[in-house]
Amino acid sequence: MANAIQAIRGMNDILPTETSLWQYAETILRNTLASYGYQEIRFPILEKTELFKRSIGEVTDIVEKEMYTFADRNDDSLTMRPEGTAGCVRAGIEHGLLYHQIQRLWYLGPFFRYERPQKGRCRQFHQLGAELFGIDTPDADAELILLSAKILEKLGLKSHISLQLNSLGSSQSRANYREELIRYLTLHQADLDEDSQRRLLSNPLRILDSKNPAMQELIQHAPKLIDHLDDDSEKHFTKLQDYLRSAGLTFTINPCLVRGLDYYCKTVFEWVTNELGAQGTVCAGGRYDPLIEQLGGKPTPALGFAMGMERMTLLLQQTHPHLATDAIDIYFMTDGEAAFARGIVLANQLRDIGLRVLQHCGGGSLKNQFKKADKSNAKFALILGEQELQTHSIAIKSLRENIPQTMLNQDELVGYFALDQ
Repeated sequence: MANAIQAIRGMNDILPTETSLWQYAETILRNTLASYGYQEIRFPILEKTELFKRSIGEVTDIVEKEMYTFADRNDDSLTMRPEGTAGCVRAGIEHGLLYHQIQRLWYLGPFFRYERPQKGRCRQFHQLGAELFGIDTPDADAELILLSAKILEKLGLKSHISLQLNSLGSSQSRANYREELIRYLTLHQADLDEDSQRRLLSNPLRILDSKNPAMQELIQHAPKLIDHLDDDSEKHFTKLQDYLRSAGLTFTINPCLVRGLDYYCKTVFEWVTNELGAQGTVCAGGRYDPLIEQLGGKPTPALGFAMGMERMTLLLQQTHPHLATDAIDIYFMTDGEAAFARGIVLANQLRDIGLRVLQHCGGGSLKNQFKKADKSNAKFALILGEQELQTHSIAIKSLRENIPQTMLNQDELVGYFALDQ
């Protein structure tokens, strides 16, 4: 017998016992985004490698180590998308959606990074992204953050996570801060771990985001970017906080919250939890005004966030275990070919009013069918045999409550269940 082929490490199957939870979350995401006026956009999984090199930057871990990149038959370099913002911006520029227009867009799908797989981190992972283009004032930042809060509230997760805010200021104030940070870190270079040594000159802000416990005291005493903001960024950040407080949203200022990419500016935020171990960031976002021009478009203010679906569903499994089931409503049992043929008609009538009906196939005794009905976690069993065919009746048995079996005329069946819909 040939050896069984297994999935690629870090690229996981989502099994039927899990998909109901994903569908539950996805429905809430879609409905909440629509209620805020966001429209869905879909763009390819494969993009030209240059898109990510130009947007993310060549001296980043993503581009240097984590991208799935290959040459196609025309020897063009292509990359499986490692994040969504660049592709969304590329599509917006290419189709003329962004120039002098306000756009609220969202997308949902798989992304790819070659990372060490662990709980909440996969090589094929799924994200929801939301992007807002064309508004540079802090009310847009507030709206986007409140949208993320509303999604998490609708999912029932808001009490399990907390919001952290920071401001990265303008490109000029960040450049000035970068020089001061490098001076500080150089004085303590012997205390930097291997990753931080490598990032010292290429991407020093990412050192502030290190999770290495041995680095935390050094990071806490480092100069803070929030103390070096230009006047416009400081006013923007203050007004954003006013808006969030007016909306009743609780948050903390985390001066070590950064982004390692040059196109980020002003507002950055994260929703974090302590219930998923090291992978505690469920949602991350911020403002990236320079990116559209950087990718060939006209200067356009922009901001957005991404939510990790794997981490979101893990948190849902831990906090709302009852959501992990997708039980059918009715298990339809029949005895004999004539009963099965009549059952097809009745089952479809019940499906037409929104019920989930599993009709037994493959024959077998009613006793065995009852065993399968019980294992199906259905709420009710319907029994249709020769006697019921002759009397134009059908038996209804509750599988989850201790109540007597009921007999109905078949013409009353839809009305009986429609009362509960």
